[in-house]
Amino acid sequence: MRIATWNINGVKARIDTVLEWLKETSPDIACLQEIKSVDENFPRQPFEDLGYNVETHGQKGFNGVALLSKLPLEDVMRRLPGDEGDEQARFIEASVSTDQGSVRFGCLYLPNGNPLGTEKFPYKLGWMDRLISHAEHRLREENAYILLGDFNVIPDPIDAKNPQNWFDDALYQPESRQRFRTLTNLGLTEAVRACTEAPETYTFWDYQAGAWQKNNGIRIDHILLSPQAADRMSGCGIDKHVRGWEKPSDHVPVWVQLAA
Repeated sequence: MRIATWNINGVKARIDTVLEWLKETSPDIACLQEIKSVDENFPRQPFEDLGYNVETHGQKGFNGVALLSKLPLEDVMRRLPGDEGDEQARFIEASVSTDQGSVRFGCLYLPNGNPLGTEKFPYKLGWMDRLISHAEHRLREENAYILLGDFNVIPDPIDAKNPQNWFDDALYQPESRQRFRTLTNLGLTEAVRACTEAPETYTFWDYQAGAWQKNNGIRIDHILLSPQAADRMSGCGIDKHVRGWEKPSDHVPVWVQLAA
């Protein structure tokens, strides 16, 4: 079973690209971020025509997350627990049933946090604290659980072509990176780094300054696996070639293969 994550940077602008990728790779589950669409306007039909069940948690013009699954989606939960007043559409979670048991996965679009010195950075850190608490709760259930999406965190210097260029960015602040380590230290396996320690392993290239052509990338899209999910992992990868397609997102898909 292949489970993928991709920040598509707008479903209306990117729908042809997303459909092409789905036809090429046929993931069993695709978790999309930054759909930038309210639920009622999300173009469900083209995805349903490819055999996907669709669940969304949208917001007009900003944010928004979606789940596409060839298996029925069960126990769908929208919003990250811990702040009933948070109106930003950044989290959706559901389960699927497989021959080897249930798999639950949370699709997230973690706040960017920029610019520093504004309320956006404390909001990012508070959101991460809520995510840590939620992950602790899920791990106590001792089931196969996956957190995946755009974390907007560069974990280590190896995860940026030029880490010094990010010293003043919320994605690389010590507080952001420390909270990411707290997440993994709960017992979650970081899928990509479990598969490779290779440098220049990136998931995002800015649209500006020829970043894609210069391979000036960063790795901010991650898949974290509970021990029960990690035991079923047989591989993972990054579909880097998609960044070179016409009208690309600035992110590319990341995927993990689990025994179903």
